[in-house]
Amino acid sequence: MAPARWRAAALQVLMWSGLVTLAVAGRLSQPEWHFTPLAAVTLAAGFVFRSVPAAATVPMAALAISDRFLAAHDSLAMAAVVYAATAWPVLLGCFGLLGRGRQVRWPAVFGGSLASSLVFFFSTNAAHWWLTNDYPHTAVGLMACLAAGLPFFRWMPVGDLAWTAIVFGGLSLLAAPEQVPAKATAAGRLD
Repeated sequence: MAPARWRAAALQVLMWSGLVTLAVAGRLSQPEWHFTPLAAVTLAAGFVFRSVPAAATVPMAALAISDRFLAAHDSLAMAAVVYAATAWPVLLGCFGLLGRGRQVRWPAVFGGSLASSLVFFFSTNAAHWWLTNDYPHTAVGLMACLAAGLPFFRWMPVGDLAWTAIVFGGLSLLAAPEQVPAKATAAGRLD
């Protein structure tokens, strides 16, 4: 493998490790408030890796690692819903909806962040309603389940948007071309 390929591969491994570490640390430090970088990291994984299998391993690894320290899911089916609801945003980045090349489309990124919050809230609460006997399997039961989930949802979109700004801002800084100082001409002007 050529040195340039080694550097590119090392950068990919470093980026993957950094994203997983950020998501795990954020998840472990804020389990009740849901003010975590997980959605931002998932969006960034899709944007950076552009391959669904490669990008999806970031949130899957982050969830698998942090779940070892957090409360277990009610069932395997519920865990599958949580993992799917967490991982789907990689598609936005992998299919170029968040930007092209290194250019970030900020409105799309923030829209993806809000969509991540909403899809996670509705899918996990609907799954809890459907998979458990905690609520009647009626429209009223579904509304009661969604209402019970609102305290957990309160900080999620705020955290997702804040972390998305931080993560994608960092990616933009990393991708920015180096600033080359202008040369002074013989007449003392800057070119």
